[in-house]
This record gives sequence, C-alpha cells and structure tokens, in this order.
Amino acid sequence: QVQLVESGGGLVQPGGSLRLSCAALGAIVSINDMGWYRQAPGKPRDLVATITSEGVTNYADSVKGRFTLSRDNAKNTVYLQMNSLKPEDTAVYYCNAQIIRPPMAVAVDYWGQGAQVTVSS
Repeated sequence: QVQLVESGGGLVQPGGSLRLSCAALGAIVSINDMGWYRQAPGKPRDLVATITSEGVTNYADSVKGRFTLSRDNAKNTVYLQMNSLKPEDTAVYYCNAQIIRPPMAVAVDYWGQGAQVTVSS
C-alpha cells in the first residue's frame, strides 16, 4: 500500500507565503517525477510544478519566480514553497508522484488527498 500524505495548506493574505509538503509512504522501489497540481472551483486540474528524481524542475508560467519546488529523495518527500501569493492562487493543491512499487517495473501515478490553499484579505 502506498499513499501520499500532504500538509501545509491554509489561509493566507495576498503577498504572504505558505509551504506545502508531500510525503510518499509505503513499499516503494523508486519515484520518478513528483509534483503539484491545483484545481480551482469550476476549473480543470492544472500543473503547478514538477521535479524529476535528478532535481530538474518545471513550472507553470503563472507561478514562475514565486514558487519553488524541491525534493528530498531520502525521505520521498517534495516541498512547494509559495511566496508572493495572489488571490488567483486559491485552489485545492494535489500532490502527484510516479511510483515504482515491488514487484512491478513500471511507474504508476499516485495522488494525494488535496490541500486547500486560500489567498484572501
């Protein structure tokens, strides 16, 4: 059994900061890409940022320069530091990881339960 456990969401004023964490727990051989997606009410789920196992990152244009994604491979954990938050960043943020479990040799997508981020004064 594998699960992604998210933490760190909440309410913050415009211009503020939050950090999201996501830990992959369970029997894991390795993890390929990890990242975050977000979904605002009435909108599709969109990419926020991803990071490879080597640390190469990819960001949505809307968060470049404000959000920083990092990863601790020893802990199977990914962190999203969100600075200069705007009301349009309000959404449910979902962690994603491409995980290889024994005895399989291919990666499978796993999703976290979602963390609410609300940016409002």
